[in-house]
Amino acid sequence: MFLFRFLMFALLGACALCFAFYLGTGRKHYLRWGLVVLKWTVIAALGFFAVLLLSRVG
Repeated sequence: MFLFRFLMFALLGACALCFAFYLGTGRKHYLRWGLVVLKWTVIAALGFFAVLLLSRVG
């Protein structure tokens, strides 16, 4: 559980850093990387919570 929380906060921090670089430089590839990291962070979180929910139900 600790590893997952650490990973989620690290990914969200990387996403925020990419968005900050985009705001600072205006280069589009930072925005694209930030959105990709955010997308995979949300997918990983949904998968984790689905497994957590299924383990509680079963």
